[in-house]
Amino acid sequence: MIQRLLSPRIRAQIIKELLSILRDPRSRVILIGPPLMQLLIFSFAATLEVKHIDIAVLNEDSGRWGYEVTQRLSHAYFVNSVTTAQNQPDIEDLVARGKVIAALHIPPDFSRRIGSHEAASVQTLLDGRKANAAQITFGYMQMVLAEINREMGFSQGLIPERVALRHWFNPNLTYQWFIVPSLGGTLVMFVTLMIAALSIARERELGTFDQLLVSPCTPSEIIFAKIVPAVLMGLLLGIMMLSAGIFLFGIPFHGSILVLLGCLLLFIVSIVGIGLMISSICSTQQQAILGTFTVGVPAVLLSGFATPVENMPEVLQWVAQAIPLKHYLIIVQGSFLKALPISDIFMNAWPLAIIATVTLSASTLFVRSRLQ
Repeated sequence: MIQRLLSPRIRAQIIKELLSILRDPRSRVILIGPPLMQLLIFSFAATLEVKHIDIAVLNEDSGRWGYEVTQRLSHAYFVNSVTTAQNQPDIEDLVARGKVIAALHIPPDFSRRIGSHEAASVQTLLDGRKANAAQITFGYMQMVLAEINREMGFSQGLIPERVALRHWFNPNLTYQWFIVPSLGGTLVMFVTLMIAALSIARERELGTFDQLLVSPCTPSEIIFAKIVPAVLMGLLLGIMMLSAGIFLFGIPFHGSILVLLGCLLLFIVSIVGIGLMISSICSTQQQAILGTFTVGVPAVLLSGFATPVENMPEVLQWVAQAIPLKHYLIIVQGSFLKALPISDIFMNAWPLAIIATVTLSASTLFVRSRLQ
C-alpha cells in the first residue's frame, strides 16, 4: 500500500499540484503574506476591550461622594473624557447624538443618604446602538463604583465584603493570548479550504481536467495527489501561526507540541475534504472562491470563536459539533494557556477524526463521480 502511494505516478501528480500552487511568485506571496498580515492586524483590531471612551456625568449632589464618583470616573484608565451635563435632557441628548456611550446621573441626595447609612443609587444611561461596548463600559463603571463603595464601608465603620479575584491562566487578561491562537486556526482553515477548493476547479478552467481523465492514474491516485499538497501547505501555515503566537506575541505554551501538531493534522485533513467537495461541484475558480466563503463564514460564526457555543440555540449547538474549527479551537486554546489534560484533548480529537473520515470519504465519492 505504501509503495503504491509513493509510486512515480503519484509523486509526479503531487509535484505537479505543488508547482501549480507555487510556480507563480504572486501566488506564493498570497499564500503566506496575507495570513501573517491578517494575524498581526486582527490580533490588535479584533478585541473586546473598550478604551478611550467618552461619558457624561450629571452631578446634582453638592456633597463629597458625588464629587468623588465624578473624579474617579474622569481618571479611570478606560475613559477618554467626561462631559459635564447640566440637566437630564442634556445627558439624554448627548447619548442620542452619539457624543457619549454612557451617562451617569447622580441625584441631589446621594451624599446625604450615604451619610445617613441609607442605600444610595445612581442612574446610568447606555447607548443601546453599541450594545456590546456599552455593556462592557457599564461593567467598568460598576468596578469604579464598587471600589468607592468599599471605601465608604471603611469610613462608616462597616465591614465590606472582601472578594479575592484571580484570573487563572491569563493573570493580566491579555487579550492577544486568547485571540491569536484562535485567529491562527481560523486563517489556516480559510487558506487550506481555498487551496483544496481551487484544485479541481483550476483544472476545469484551464482545460487540463480532460487530461486527467485519459492519464494512466486511477481516480484514487488523482484524489490522493490533490489531498497531499493542500495538507502540506496547511501544515506549513499552521506551524507558522503557532510559531508566531509563541515567539512573536510571547504567548506561553504549556501543552504538548506533538499532540497539538497531531490535532492540527486532523483538523487540516477534515478541512481538505470539505474543500475537495466544493471543488468537485464548481466549474470555475471564481465559483470555488465563493463556495469557500459560503462554507467558511458560517463555520467561523458557529465555532465559538466570537460567541460561546453554549449561548446558541440547541439546534445550532448540534450543528457546531460537526464543524472542525470548533474542536480545534478548544484544543489550541487549552494547549497555549494551560496544559489541557489528554482526556480533554481526546474528547475533541475523536470528533475531528470522525469529521475527517466523513469529509474525505464524501469528497472521494464526489470527485470520483466527476472523473468517471
